[in-house]
Amino acid sequence: MSCSTQRVIRPNLSDEPAKREFRGAWIQTAHQSEYATMTVDELKKDFIRKLDVLQACGINAIIFQVRPEADAFYRSELEPWSRFYTGEQGRAPEGDFDVMEFLITACHHRNMEFHAWLNPYRACTNHTTVALAEEHLYHREPERFVVYDKQILFDPGIPANRQHICRVVRDILLRYDVDAIHMDDYFYPYPVVGLPFPDDRSFQRYGLAKGYKEEERGDWRRENVNLLISELKRTILLAKPWVRFGISPFGIYRNQKSTPDGSGSATNGLQNYDDLYADVLHWVQQGWIDYNMPQVYWEIGHTAADYTTLVRWWDKQAGDRHLYIGQDVARTMKADQLTLKMKEEKSLPHVKGHCFWPANELLWNNEGVADSLRVHYQKYPALIPPYSHLHDRAPKEVKKLKAEWTPEGYLLHWDAPQHTANPETASYFVVYRFKKGETTNLDDPSHIVAITREKQYQLPYHKGTDTYIYVVTAVDRFHNESLKGKSKKVKL
Repeated sequence: MSCSTQRVIRPNLSDEPAKREFRGAWIQTAHQSEYATMTVDELKKDFIRKLDVLQACGINAIIFQVRPEADAFYRSELEPWSRFYTGEQGRAPEGDFDVMEFLITACHHRNMEFHAWLNPYRACTNHTTVALAEEHLYHREPERFVVYDKQILFDPGIPANRQHICRVVRDILLRYDVDAIHMDDYFYPYPVVGLPFPDDRSFQRYGLAKGYKEEERGDWRRENVNLLISELKRTILLAKPWVRFGISPFGIYRNQKSTPDGSGSATNGLQNYDDLYADVLHWVQQGWIDYNMPQVYWEIGHTAADYTTLVRWWDKQAGDRHLYIGQDVARTMKADQLTLKMKEEKSLPHVKGHCFWPANELLWNNEGVADSLRVHYQKYPALIPPYSHLHDRAPKEVKKLKAEWTPEGYLLHWDAPQHTANPETASYFVVYRFKKGETTNLDDPSHIVAITREKQYQLPYHKGTDTYIYVVTAVDRFHNESLKGKSKKVKL
């Protein structure tokens, strides 16, 4: 796919800047051939380039696909290296280079979140053309899998498969400093007309034993996915309770015509509840997920799935969990609807941000999307909204705020306790700047000059004739900000 050379800059993406907004981008690894052709040095340079471009676009969270086919873009004793990483499943990269570990460090250096994106049930996208590694679980216990439309999938009805997926997540949590575990819309597979899902064996063994009748197989399938989601949330809470659990479901929960009470959306398309057996609203209501990010990839005015209709519907179902909107960049830019969509999001009380699919479209600057985001977001960096349902107390304020000349230049520096094992202490800091006489309004993002994990900020010294007030606040792993900031008067 080639990059458009058109540059359409739209500086006013919203009426008012938001201090708190999730601004994510998905980096896909499935079916991407570029990684397997690069050396480790080339990989590092390319990922640094990507992160720098995305950061300049205002992105504050990267969702990286670390487990596309029950395999790994990281060191794992549970599953083999991914073929999308090295060209052959099970083949180790040069020097066992751990992409996930590298990206976590690089993201956190830029104060961007790293969300580890896993596909739970998929083990192979096409068994007729792809060879699974000898150590793949499929070869040891093939009875735990089914084949559907050329895909090899974990059978969601087998309890041992839920346990395995939870083990994979726990392993990631204990060894990597991820900010979230993320899953998208692939639960039970997208249905193929005339091809029933082959779970007769597991239904006979587990479904019938639970009292489900044949006509209730759909309910049993939904229970299987519900159990996975609830057990994953428990796994996360027991390992690292500050790590969030997010789901990015297909954009339609249920069509209005499918719900007896008319509670579904005024749409006509594939449904999470009926077709993928993903009862997303139940997960929100039960508190099993921390953010919901529906993939509302259609245009405003789409006849079967209108963007405005859907985001307003999801907004009403938000509950007390974060709601972010997944946007398809190519379709949005082709329809010239970036500004309209983002204004619509801003107008809704429960939408707390968005995520762009895929990150490559931003990197290619498709129809000038990166230009537009840079113009707007470089002026107004955003903090991620706080996950107050997990923890709602502010961290302690910074101490000993000073401005002084050092060999590195004129630095503003401070002290604050930072402990990676204590999520309630400072994780990063926000630096605000006000002109002399200006009201110190920390709710106005136009005054943010830095969001950093360092305990210092290099001041832009000019002639020493203008007076400014700098304020520094601390923010914890849940994104709670200290109630007050320490201030320092500085002449620049």
